[in-house]
Amino acid sequence: MPVPTCVLGGRGIQDHVSHGHSFDHFVELGSLSKVVTGTILTQLATARVLNLDDPLELRLADVPKGTGVTLRHLAEHTSGLPRLPPHTGASAADPYACFTETALREVLTKWHTTATSPVGTQEYSNLGYAVLGHALTTATGCTFQQLTDEHVLAPLDLPPGAATASPPPERRLVAQGLLGRSRRHWTLAGPILPAGGLWATPRTAARLVTGLVVDRVLGEPAPTWFRSGRVHWHNGATRNASAFTAAHEDGRWIFLHRLHGNPRRTERLALQKLKA
Repeated sequence: MPVPTCVLGGRGIQDHVSHGHSFDHFVELGSLSKVVTGTILTQLATARVLNLDDPLELRLADVPKGTGVTLRHLAEHTSGLPRLPPHTGASAADPYACFTETALREVLTKWHTTATSPVGTQEYSNLGYAVLGHALTTATGCTFQQLTDEHVLAPLDLPPGAATASPPPERRLVAQGLLGRSRRHWTLAGPILPAGGLWATPRTAARLVTGLVVDRVLGEPAPTWFRSGRVHWHNGATRNASAFTAAHEDGRWIFLHRLHGNPRRTERLALQKLKA
């Protein structure tokens, strides 16, 4: 079955959509949401609201003393937390359905039993970004949407809500099942939002890439971005969508989004186009 695909890019990459995708409908960004969360962190540090090397217990009273974890550790996936929240009742169909505010608080208070690796060990962690998002909202007294609007969207000349967990239903582009019904999504609202719950149009996502990594409107890219040689990149995947973005130091960049897309296939397609 053809996969709805959208490509936006610069320096020789041709923008196009195929098989029913759209430049201007909201799509799930998955873990590309982390780029927004990391940028909020660096902007709050620039404004001296907090410091990247603040101990986590300084920002969250529920965290026991002596963890050795800083906000930077959370941003760089070196906090020792596992990839997924340690909750019961979830399923492969929706691994975040039971991750509530209560479950997050339990993670914080039982940190020493929740962490599965020593601090400094590289382990990609959605749970870590949920904790980081909670620390940012606690430090400022703002919602995650307010932080996104003020510290990421506005400096890039994007309107409030251009990246959001709650886009208008009529403007969402969602994967369709065999009978034409919308496929069910993972529960990515609530505490897991900063790790993967944002939606945006591909045009907005492209502006995030160019603004944050190519033009560097807000300074050096946040520690969220992965680095391979001269390329900054990040990916994202949900139950029904996959995305990959990368920017080369010479100005080439790409954002590629697919519905029903296999994440590895999406990454390979994007890198092929970036190298062409």
